[in-house]
Amino acid sequence: MFLVTEDWYFWAHRLPQARAARAAGFQVSVATRVNAHAELIRGEGFALYPLSWRRGSINPIAGVASILEIARLYRRERPSIVHHVSQKPILVGSIAARISGVTRIVNALTGLGFLFAAETVKARILRTLLIPVLRNIASRSNVRFLVENPDDATTLRNMRVVPEHRIVLIKGSGVDVGHYEILPEPTDDPVVIACATRMLRIKGVADVVAAFRILRSRGSSAQLLLAGASDPENPAAITEAELKAWGDEPGIHWLGHVTDIRQVWGRAHVAVLASLGGEGIPMTLMEAAACGRPLVATDVPGCREIVVANDTGLLVPPGDPERLANALERMVIDGEFRLRCGRAARKRVTDGLDAVTVGRETVAVYRELLMVKPNRTL
Repeated sequence: MFLVTEDWYFWAHRLPQARAARAAGFQVSVATRVNAHAELIRGEGFALYPLSWRRGSINPIAGVASILEIARLYRRERPSIVHHVSQKPILVGSIAARISGVTRIVNALTGLGFLFAAETVKARILRTLLIPVLRNIASRSNVRFLVENPDDATTLRNMRVVPEHRIVLIKGSGVDVGHYEILPEPTDDPVVIACATRMLRIKGVADVVAAFRILRSRGSSAQLLLAGASDPENPAAITEAELKAWGDEPGIHWLGHVTDIRQVWGRAHVAVLASLGGEGIPMTLMEAAACGRPLVATDVPGCREIVVANDTGLLVPPGDPERLANALERMVIDGEFRLRCGRAARKRVTDGLDAVTVGRETVAVYRELLMVKPNRTL
């Protein structure tokens, strides 16, 4: 049973692993808040259990209610393995599993996120409170923590959050390289740069806009596409008003939510993500790479697993719009370099970041867990 915050997130990021589990003979179910993807999930043959929780809520009373709701579900359905995806499901789901007697747990960290990346007072307080809880969760022999990049594994080990032998590195959540095929570079001028991500502060979207302004001030005719919606449940969301204001600037086009992101990469020459940290391996960069697009990204954990400097693209320091503008300018000017990086980016995805590889590695974790004698000590 997968436990994820939203049905769209499961569909966008966990489908390869769920399909691999099904192909390996597991019965697969999904517990999540349901919005628009119920029929797609059920169409895959997965049982779907709607939850009432809200992703952005930190209300402790609501948190207790979520734990009890999920514990009732686990007690009723008795899953052999639960697969918790991202920090809130890991915390809530692991407590619920302990209450309900579910013994085999896979906790997938999709990047260390705000909790570990930020140095605000709020983040430090949350770390102080939650790290002991994570340590307790990780202390049981039948729990595995999946991480998407080596930097996150090192952080968890050095902070003594998770024992090294319970950390499993599986790079990314898997890209369907048949669905995301190589797209020819657009032949029309001007060069188009695309940033496709959730419109959050931590994703560095404001830095992308600032860098693009610098690029245009140098006389470039490049265009910028911003693909992604505002997220009112996330405190770090960029407001719709701000996004609309950016979209009114010369050369910038805010597209909002795009159902088929291949349409964006079909229009773009270059993919950019200026993340400030907390990434696993960004799906947006992997999808762009699978489509043969060169990449410009910040040199933070996760991004540097897919962006290899002067090979698949260019890396710049986070929070530095001037350096980001320089990298984008090189991509705009040097068409041969763009194409070479795009080919290398596609190869990097097909050489181990694809859905088949990630699915196979995930199923191996499930099978290994089934061999572990459950530790039922509270």
